[in-house]
Amino acid sequence: MKIVDAANGLSHPYTPHLLMRTVALAPGKEWSPQSSGWTLIQVESGTGYWLCRQSRAELETGTAILFAGEVPGRVLASCLNGMVLRFFTVIPERLCGLITQGEQDFLKRASGRKEFACQVVPPTSPIAVKMHSIIDNQNQASLLFRLSLLQLLVELIGKDLEQPVSHHAHTDVKERLQLFLLETPPAALLEISIEELAQMTHCTPRHLSRVFYDVVGMSFRDKRAEIRLGRARELLATSESKVVDVALKSGYKSLSLFNRMFTRRFGLSPGKWRQKNGGKKDAVVKAHVLVNQSRFRMS
Repeated sequence: MKIVDAANGLSHPYTPHLLMRTVALAPGKEWSPQSSGWTLIQVESGTGYWLCRQSRAELETGTAILFAGEVPGRVLASCLNGMVLRFFTVIPERLCGLITQGEQDFLKRASGRKEFACQVVPPTSPIAVKMHSIIDNQNQASLLFRLSLLQLLVELIGKDLEQPVSHHAHTDVKERLQLFLLETPPAALLEISIEELAQMTHCTPRHLSRVFYDVVGMSFRDKRAEIRLGRARELLATSESKVVDVALKSGYKSLSLFNRMFTRRFGLSPGKWRQKNGGKKDAVVKAHVLVNQSRFRMS
């Protein structure tokens, strides 16, 4: 993956996901993360300020900041010394096989709520202490490390994720479909047909197609294509799999169909998209973003 110099104001073409990264800020310099998901930052060393529309807070070593991508915020290093920040991003849409559609929707709604969208966590808080311990003591190339990062996010905003689900008999097709989507990972839609889902929701495939579009905002077929192409893009960005293997792993039996669908959706062929985004084997290594190219000492 390409890690661009944030000092130049360039955005990342495909944001690394559940990957710990480091930012070094020279005295008086600022940095604004670019992400469509949630970002959790911790001050490894130095002092500075967190600035956004909703809040302004002083930062010291160990302080953690959680904010949603919709919140324009930035870190400003003290003029007396620089800062080193460690951060990772969670993009709910790329957890389609791990969390349910209902949980994805909750995280989207939470990003617009003030109490969730921007939080500054003091160094002595359990979350800040835990984040520091995870970063320092776990193998950052391991699955356990990435799951631990995800757990940090859940602990900060996940209390409302445990919403009680009513299991009483639903007589309305729309309610039954909504309950299914609430309890089921989006990737499960790749394992069933519209006819099978119609049986589960006790209606005809034709009627379910209309209800599905009303609830989801796209057709059943388009939703499946979105999930497949999202999986393909993740594989292209984070693995060395050949394009034909990516197509097969994403549920496409025809390479030509995969190329056509991918190009139509993203404007580039799978091969060219991978070249542009540079993702082959950087997904499980620690990356560094140098905001200021000059070396400086932390005082």
